[in-house]
Amino acid sequence: MNRVVLIVDDDPIQRRLVEAQIDRMGLRPLTCDGGLAALRALDAHQPGEISAIVLDLMMPDKGGSEVMAEMRRRHLDIPVIVQTGKGSIDTVVEAMRAGAFDFIVKPVSPDKLKSVIDSALKMRGAATRRTTSKARAVRLDQGDASPALRPVLAAAAKAARSGIPVLISGETGVGKEWLASAIQAGGDRAKAPFVKVNCGALPGDLVESILFGHAKGAFTDAGQPHEGKFAEANGGTLLLDEVGELSASAQVKLLRVLQDGVIDPVGGRQAVKTDVRIISATNRDLAAGVTAGRFREDLYYRLNAFELTVPPLRERRSEIAKLARRFVDRYVAMEPQSPVRHLAADAIALLQRYDWPGNIRQLENAIHRAVVLGESESLTAADFPQIAALIAAGPAEAEVADAHAASHAGHGTRAPGDTAPAANGHGRGEPADFAVRDQNGEVRRVEEVEADLIRLAHAQYHGRMSEIARRLGIGRSTLYRKMREYKIDAD
Repeated sequence: MNRVVLIVDDDPIQRRLVEAQIDRMGLRPLTCDGGLAALRALDAHQPGEISAIVLDLMMPDKGGSEVMAEMRRRHLDIPVIVQTGKGSIDTVVEAMRAGAFDFIVKPVSPDKLKSVIDSALKMRGAATRRTTSKARAVRLDQGDASPALRPVLAAAAKAARSGIPVLISGETGVGKEWLASAIQAGGDRAKAPFVKVNCGALPGDLVESILFGHAKGAFTDAGQPHEGKFAEANGGTLLLDEVGELSASAQVKLLRVLQDGVIDPVGGRQAVKTDVRIISATNRDLAAGVTAGRFREDLYYRLNAFELTVPPLRERRSEIAKLARRFVDRYVAMEPQSPVRHLAADAIALLQRYDWPGNIRQLENAIHRAVVLGESESLTAADFPQIAALIAAGPAEAEVADAHAASHAGHGTRAPGDTAPAANGHGRGEPADFAVRDQNGEVRRVEEVEADLIRLAHAQYHGRMSEIARRLGIGRSTLYRKMREYKIDAD
């Protein structure tokens, strides 16, 4: 993805000129019309996302020097290129004392701007890693977390200072990957490679090659040797997301890595030593997988040396307001055509009433959709009709919709925020197509509900596998694998 350069100027003509020049450089421009908007954009983006800032020194709401002072207070180590219409020595000195990386005078030539930005980006790499590590480590013990999350962050901070294998469990969209990144950044391997692998998205016939590498000629099309993710992460940390999806043969090889510290590349003649810290994440019940014979018991205990369970968002309602505001700021900066600027109190109250089966990811998608469709500066409760409808439907009618939303969180097959069928008595939302509770009134396991959802889709779309996969928001290979796992006949 192209590196982001934040352009801050209250002059729209100047913004467009600089934006065009940066776009021609192959970078991604992000514009703000003042100092306050710039600070909101910085707050909305994760450390390291913005690579450089072109900042006007004189602005009516908050000047460039004030912005840089606030950046110092927040420990944001991003190179700032100050531009102004005044080229006096006093102005240059003022900018450099405030922390500017360099200084340009309007109107700047394209060659000069390119030269300055190139220099800023060259020194950005090390600064980004340092800032990201510091910020994430601090966030592990943040004081504004909900009571349900605080003990998890406290335990994660202890795990970060150790090399112990960590297993992070929790529902889809609760922030498992963020927690893994924070643990990595807060430990001794913070400056070493951090490699992420989504085990659920790996093609079944290439899992071992991708993880452990292969030798030249190991199989058809293996024209060159490939080192694999473990070798890529050597000396650092490897995140195995959706680890419960690994095949039986891959589980055997992973167990050997954890036991002996060696990997066997496919078609290789000898084992290769590796030094990798393992962090795993799953939204499945791995213990149940062990009982069912789908997951190796010895591997489970190796991965589960230190388990962290991230609570769902419905148990962390005090965080919803801050998360929602952060997402609004992020997507306001990303969607400059939207008039939206903030979130109204009644919208926050509505969002806090919903249970969010898709958790933080679903909340983020709903905010993004509202920002895109918003027609005024303030997002109100009226801008979240799907959420209001689900709340109004009540638990009995919303159960299927909630399960459906949870299964879609993060897949992106619906418009952001379209998380369920309409619960208005029309169409497929009425009545419930399968039960979410068993005959004793207890909530059924995710695997059982997922199997029923696949059967429902298979019947509704008459076995058309591409259409079923598209509607469920998964790949065809994943659909076939899940159907085999749940013993659903594809015919």
